[in-house]
Amino acid sequence: MAKFIITTVDPRTEAVVPLMYDNSDSSLTDLQGRSMVRTVDPTLLAATQDALVTSREAPLGKTSPRVLKISLGLSCNYSCEYCSQRFVARNIETNPDDIDWFLASLDSWVLTPPDAIEFWGGEPLVYIKTLRPLADALRQKFPAARFSVITNGSLLNPETNQWLEDLEFTVSISHDGPGQHVRGPDPLEDQQVRTAILDLYERLAPKERFSFNAMLNRDNQSRAEIQSFFVNLTGDPNVLIGEGGFVDAYDAGGINQSLREDEFHSFRRQAFHDIRHGKASRIASVRDRVMSFVNSLRFMRPAPSLGQKCGMDRPDSIAVDLKGNVLTCQNVSAAALAPNGESHRIGHTSQLDQVALKTATHWSHRSECPKCPVLQICKGSCMFLEGPLWEASCNNAYSDALPIFASGIEFLTGLVPVFIDGDIPEARKDIFGFGHTNANETVATRKPFPVQVVAA
Repeated sequence: MAKFIITTVDPRTEAVVPLMYDNSDSSLTDLQGRSMVRTVDPTLLAATQDALVTSREAPLGKTSPRVLKISLGLSCNYSCEYCSQRFVARNIETNPDDIDWFLASLDSWVLTPPDAIEFWGGEPLVYIKTLRPLADALRQKFPAARFSVITNGSLLNPETNQWLEDLEFTVSISHDGPGQHVRGPDPLEDQQVRTAILDLYERLAPKERFSFNAMLNRDNQSRAEIQSFFVNLTGDPNVLIGEGGFVDAYDAGGINQSLREDEFHSFRRQAFHDIRHGKASRIASVRDRVMSFVNSLRFMRPAPSLGQKCGMDRPDSIAVDLKGNVLTCQNVSAAALAPNGESHRIGHTSQLDQVALKTATHWSHRSECPKCPVLQICKGSCMFLEGPLWEASCNNAYSDALPIFASGIEFLTGLVPVFIDGDIPEARKDIFGFGHTNANETVATRKPFPVQVVAA
């Protein structure tokens, strides 16, 4: 783990204030060791448990699921530029004939009712003839479970909308707002589909069971523009926007939409400005990650308690297909190989005690993560990527997390971080590209802090 000297600027006086941050115990102090954060009384805290660590050499297994993710297949009526499933090898497609066996097998491996059941594609509504009877049966069996589905929205209609409402689904529409043209086709351009999407919004949004899920990429960098797009679309200033992070690079399309080195600073400035001025307040990944980081400092959250960001390293989070194959996650298939050469089929529900997650690498086993200042925010990026895909994803995740890091520290201290000194690459130290060099700068010697950032 690592310690960092954080050069901050007081926006009220422009004074330079150096701080010390330790990513292992989430402490933030001045250089004399005095805490800059009003922490919670340790005697009031529950004991923190270390997260389980998985690797190819020491893989984790799976238990009865708390979160059950069911992959219906990877077929989709769209072909999106940076889709994480675009080049995943397809397995034999599941169909309605698989439902009876799948349901009959549940009692042998789902030993307690799951908290959540997620239905995944491809495009899940391509599989509507399988999805409807499957979800109907699972709702009868697990009446208290949270049901969710993510769809591109193009196949919605009044009948499907009514069914989704009746079964108490939470529905997310994958759409990048003003950057949708980069992702792929825009369902909102079809008036009938647009009407169906807005009808479902009116049904579910008041119950807090609807979101638009947008992703950032190099051609769609402004959360403020994304938020404005969906507010204008729905007429609802409280519209919920899920996701909202920068894309991971799962293939060549993802690499093409990753940030270039000369774009890192401009993106971070834009993101920090949007967060600081409340222009990304409806975007879940901003709100949730800022508060998670703030709480990591208040509660002094130890790094060993961090699992992977997706949660699929947890033994009680399971992705399966209807043939009982247990998968690394919902975005792969039983026929696909992970970058490390292991099969993404990590076992079978009939032998749950033999499942072995050999396709994932916990952040603690990567060279970059333990010494990264945004570890508490990033939590290791995608757990199965390696090589150039991992490197591009890591760069995206770092620039995406830095504005969260700066916002959390300013929220707690009133000080804006501008430079990070520690055992990290030189290119990662200057947060916003303002030319700061170290914590010994003074108002007289450093470059002016840009007004558009320091202004409240």
